[in-house]
Amino acid sequence: MYTNATFGPLGSDAEIQRFTELKRLLPTISRAYRQREAVHTSVVIPSISVNQEELAKVEGSAFYEERLLFTLIRLMNPLSRVIYVTSQPVHGEILEYYLQHLPGMPLGRARQRLMVLCLYDASPKPLTLKILERPRVIDRMRRFIGDPGRAYLTCYNSTILERRLAVELGIPLNAVDPELLWMGTKSGSRKVFEEAGVSFPLGTNDVRTRDDVVSALDRLAGKRPGIRRAVVKLNESFAGEGNGVYTFLQPLPEDDTERLIAISRGLDGMRWPGARETLGDFLRKLGEMGGVVEEWVEGENVESPSVQMRVHPDGILEIISTHDQVLGGSTGQAYLGCRFPAEDQYRGAILEAARPIGEVLARNGALGRFGVDFVVVRSKGGPWTAYAVEINLRMGGTTPPFMALEFLGGGRLDPESGLYTAADGRAKYYYATDNLKSPAYRGLLPEDLLDLMVDYGIHFKHLSLSGVLFFMIGALSQYGKLGVTSIGNSMDEAEALYETTVDILDRTVGATENTFGKPRSLFEPDAPSLV
Repeated sequence: MYTNATFGPLGSDAEIQRFTELKRLLPTISRAYRQREAVHTSVVIPSISVNQEELAKVEGSAFYEERLLFTLIRLMNPLSRVIYVTSQPVHGEILEYYLQHLPGMPLGRARQRLMVLCLYDASPKPLTLKILERPRVIDRMRRFIGDPGRAYLTCYNSTILERRLAVELGIPLNAVDPELLWMGTKSGSRKVFEEAGVSFPLGTNDVRTRDDVVSALDRLAGKRPGIRRAVVKLNESFAGEGNGVYTFLQPLPEDDTERLIAISRGLDGMRWPGARETLGDFLRKLGEMGGVVEEWVEGENVESPSVQMRVHPDGILEIISTHDQVLGGSTGQAYLGCRFPAEDQYRGAILEAARPIGEVLARNGALGRFGVDFVVVRSKGGPWTAYAVEINLRMGGTTPPFMALEFLGGGRLDPESGLYTAADGRAKYYYATDNLKSPAYRGLLPEDLLDLMVDYGIHFKHLSLSGVLFFMIGALSQYGKLGVTSIGNSMDEAEALYETTVDILDRTVGATENTFGKPRSLFEPDAPSLV
């Protein structure tokens, strides 16, 4: 376990005390940044600091560190400086691709205010831990930061590792305190929903053993006669990984003992999002981190939207965006992409349910960006009913595309309607995925992709504030995998741009297999993304 001479082991009293002191500086630093009052430095650590066993299931996960390259758009503020750290090198043309989106800013001037640090370490450890193990790298970062009273740390997700790095750099962490991460677990989410007074699926929190799961499933069957399916979730799973779908025997035996035996046997038939999960491994991880059992919400029409929010350092809660999530995989639980904004028919319902959840989180000290996932259902053309299903106390798959729109669009989101109006006065829509994938794409270099973008005129155009933005470009050559955000003045236009992009890629490489027709199924069915 990491330790050092100044602050001792992770979570030491000295670390916690210093972290608390630094946190008090964040409102002043944040206000100066937003109002462009002084030079400031944003330290961006795109570490995926999650369970590495679960992360290994996501193909090309090392290149997900590129997803936060959209934060380089912060350099459009001439008083801003950025440090961006990665495990492996980022291709020079990829960096230029992001920097050229800075309106009216010469590349040379932007580069002077940017430090990109590569650790040349592809080992399966969180990037933040790799940085902590390299004191010389931390020293270089400190020198570039200069005045720590004008800097802050941005991260994909906040853990005890990011807290320690903030303390060692002497700058505040602009993310949730790791002590509050319990609110973002599956069990913690359900407790927050209950406090917020919103609807959420019937179920049981804090299960840890096979017997716990069986008992919870039995209770569900008793409260929901005729229930067909349930889902068992690991507390710290993500992107739908770690969610097992359980199918109830119909009808269940009436005898208590026989019913419990039948339910227990049914666990062997659970379905998993990925082919590598087994019941034995799942139960082992359940014992380590706990989880929940809850009903599978069903209806004639079922959709999976989400709401993204942010708590500013001054405690103000802001609605950022709504999305319709595109889910797939063998269980229909794996996150594959998103549409912005969520459908008109239920956008108001999820915005109404999200606000009290955000207020509970803000009241309990949450900070930074987070999202709430919902399931909305209706039957026979009736009204939509929204059920909150989980809180992600971190950035997610919807963060990079909206971050790009937020900076490039030059407009604002109407928190009432959920629509984003850009600087040209028009509402903007997009379709985004970080999981466009084909074996035929392997071998395409970043230069090849950028040439295609220019040759076919599909790149983002500042005059029309529409077009296609690419991300995770580094994963293309090795994995044949790419992130795409297509922005248009309607959802039809955004999806048409996406389909055109896929068609160009397919024709260029002669792909005969990659995607399956319309945007909802333009993904490998068993290749989960990292939400």
